Amino acid sequence: MYFKDKVVWIIGASSGIGKELAIQLDQKGAKLVLSGRKVEALNTLQTMLQNPSNHLVLSLDLAKSEDAELNAAKVIAHFGKIDMLFNNGGLSQRSTAVETQLAVDRYIMEVNYFGNIAYTKAVLPYFIQQKSGHIIVISSIAGKFGFFLRSAYSASKHALLGFYESLLLEQESNQIFVTIACPGKINTEISMNALQADGKAHGVMDHNQATGMPVELCVSKLLRATENKKKEVLIGGKELFAVHLKRWFPSLFWKIIRKQSAV
Repeated sequence: MYFKDKVVWIIGASSGIGKELAIQLDQKGAKLVLSGRKVEALNTLQTMLQNPSNHLVLSLDLAKSEDAELNAAKVIAHFGKIDMLFNNGGLSQRSTAVETQLAVDRYIMEVNYFGNIAYTKAVLPYFIQQKSGHIIVISSIAGKFGFFLRSAYSASKHALLGFYESLLLEQESNQIFVTIACPGKINTEISMNALQADGKAHGVMDHNQATGMPVELCVSKLLRATENKKKEVLIGGKELFAVHLKRWFPSLFWKIIRKQSAV
């Protein structure tokens, strides 16, 4: 019953982890704001949920961070409050650093970092006023270490860790909680939409995603961590071992990680 009647804003709700979040939170009785760029997909998602009339579709583009305050005001006007923000939107990368155009680096950082924190900054005044709120940000194990073909993506996810670790300390006194989720290999279409060196979509379902943890299980673990107000949660399979290996045995980590497949 933890999520029942809570107003939950999901950014990046049209596919992958965000879509599954909507499905499971709808079943738990939450009132959802479904956001992303693909309005048609969001509308379709709303109609397939058990309680479609409880939810609001609000299209947005994370690359346009200047819209964040206005969109937050729309949510407040509709529901009167926001209890949780799942900051899930973003995109990945499949290109070497030397080949990647600087414009692509900038765009990935604009979407994954600046767009992300813009929506957090937009909801914070409401959270502070109501003395409650929970921000769940989807980083990645790529935010814990760099990897082949992920330079800009990994940089953006590292940046999220620094921002949100600072924020959770600053807002503890206001009863505002932060959960940083770091998924590993999850079976979603994230590789399909990943950007190549020239900014075009990768368009390939990578082996790492195809054989990853089912998204249903990933979201179940994420919601359990949210309910328990965990500050950080790693979600995935054996690939998570690399996070601990880098911390405790860095020399061994570098020997092993260079042998891993990038796709």
